[in-house]
Amino acid sequence: MGFSRATLGFTGLFFMAASILLIFLTLLGGARNSNPLNQIYFLQADTGNIPGAPTTSRWTFWNLCGVTNGRNDCGETHVDFPFDPQATVTSTRPKMSLRSLSGRTKHYFLTSRFMFPFLIIGLFFAVCSFFTGMLAICTRIASYLSGFLAWIALTFQVITTCLMTAVFVQGRNAFENNGQNASLGVKAFAFMWTASVCQFLSCLLYCLGGAVGRKDTSGGYSGRKERRRGFFSSQRSNSVRSQKKEANNYA
Repeated sequence: MGFSRATLGFTGLFFMAASILLIFLTLLGGARNSNPLNQIYFLQADTGNIPGAPTTSRWTFWNLCGVTNGRNDCGETHVDFPFDPQATVTSTRPKMSLRSLSGRTKHYFLTSRFMFPFLIIGLFFAVCSFFTGMLAICTRIASYLSGFLAWIALTFQVITTCLMTAVFVQGRNAFENNGQNASLGVKAFAFMWTASVCQFLSCLLYCLGGAVGRKDTSGGYSGRKERRRGFFSSQRSNSVRSQKKEANNYA
């Protein structure tokens, strides 16, 4: 039994809403010291052997945070805070000096800075796809439009997630090579990759909804047309037969 356009559109809308929620949680992680935002981070590393640095540091989109009772302890926020382990921890703390990270600060800095704008662009198209997805339940054109917007959002989401994975996995390895324990933020990585999968499913379902709607519409129209032709053709044949019968009677 095939799925209707309404079912496919609603399911695509559900997956898009889930992806938007996960992206917002990752984006706002570290922005405030409140639950659950104080549990979301990209990388955690032991930095107690670095003068002026906290015992344990966590990197988010907004700041380099310390850790208190297993939660982020962030201070003043900065938009698009870069992952630059050799940068100043705060305005009054000295710079970090990591042998395995020296000479690669531009690599980490630029890669992490590009994550934020790509995420914002992808989130914009995801929200647009969510609103047009409400109409995708009813119309075929809205289904294709929502699928197109979801595809654009998915492209930027995958780029952002790949950049995040590359820079923070390399950063973790560099910390470990420097003799410092480091680990990735499970929640942030799980949220971002799950959001990518949700957007892929949403894009697929929107496109299937448009295709199913087109098939049903064309089939219904042609069926009605054939029924009309059959009705009138039967009337015409009955009329011809009656005329022949009357002619035979007169003869």
